[in-house]
Amino acid sequence: MIKGIIFDKDGTLFDFNATWGAWTRQMLEAETGDDQAQFDALTEVLGYDASANRFFPGSVVIASTVDVVADHILTVLGDVSKADLLSRMNASAALVEQQEAVPLVDYFTSLAEMNLVLGIATNDAEAPALRHLERAGVRSHFDFIAGYDSGHGAKPEPGQLHAFCAQTGLGTAECAMVGDSTHDLDAGRAAGMLTIGVLTGPAPQEELAPRADVVLPHIGAIPDWLRAEGLV
Repeated sequence: MIKGIIFDKDGTLFDFNATWGAWTRQMLEAETGDDQAQFDALTEVLGYDASANRFFPGSVVIASTVDVVADHILTVLGDVSKADLLSRMNASAALVEQQEAVPLVDYFTSLAEMNLVLGIATNDAEAPALRHLERAGVRSHFDFIAGYDSGHGAKPEPGQLHAFCAQTGLGTAECAMVGDSTHDLDAGRAAGMLTIGVLTGPAPQEELAPRADVVLPHIGAIPDWLRAEGLV
């Protein structure tokens, strides 16, 4: 029986391209100014389609930490301070208008009524993640929230998931990991959890399916699937 669910954030609770597509263009333009060659080089390094404001499947941005994304940006920008770049990225990201995959307040209220223990494991930094959950009105639903900088490591390593279990007292076999990327699902498998893929990020079904116990269109389909499988 599943007693706890730990969710990825971007691409899972929030539609990835709808949220981050336009923001990324603005961020790249701010960093490169009028230098079109630098802008184009950054889009290539990040796997970003500037003509559509979308990320290509396999983009480093999809599953990596902001620290890793910054390293890729610095291969183009060169002499920019990494600490300053991270500060600008995190401050701007905290203000981004998140596009919910489903109406989140109603969704997490319904999960609470199922007596499920909930957590967040994101490769975003903790501070902007908390801001995003607060703005969506759902932070209070989570017993555990960890970013890549919260002291538990980052996905695809399972440290965040083990920390969720340690904090809540649940066994890993009693938990499901939900995410839109292979990093999410690999972390779930490494932790010994049920793995649920969702298609609200750039990764297609054929990429997620080999690593997932099930791939669903969005998180809204999870409760019915759990009931149908006799897992709640």
